[in-house]
Amino acid sequence: MNQVKDTARSTVRIGYDGVVHKTFRGHMARERFENECRVLKYLEQKGCPFVPKLLERIDETLSMSTTNCGQRAEHISERRCAELFAELETYGVRHDDPASRNVTYDARAGRFCLIDFEFATILEHPELAPPPPPPDPPRNPAR
Repeated sequence: MNQVKDTARSTVRIGYDGVVHKTFRGHMARERFENECRVLKYLEQKGCPFVPKLLERIDETLSMSTTNCGQRAEHISERRCAELFAELETYGVRHDDPASRNVTYDARAGRFCLIDFEFATILEHPELAPPPPPPDPPRNPAR
């Protein structure tokens, strides 16, 4: 398996079969895990074509497996990024971390996709969402 992300909040690996495996840890791990699983199932029921599909959830380890939505989108304009997150809201979900790091490009589907729904809000049920993520720390300017 190829490890793609290893942070204080989660580890993400992609299997040789292309399946994405995410394990939650750190602050509010259970709440974030529950929320991401809930949001992905909701979006699947709504027929949203540009998000991963939840394949498996393992409650004991706070792990989930999803379909793969391609590679991180290295070059995407702020305008296009905003359009994607606005399109998501037409399916009843606000992402709550609308950063370009949560945008991928799926060459098979020929379109941009969105990932990482641990802080997302189902607009019909905002009371179910965890608090929003803390802001990113400021970056040190190049010297």
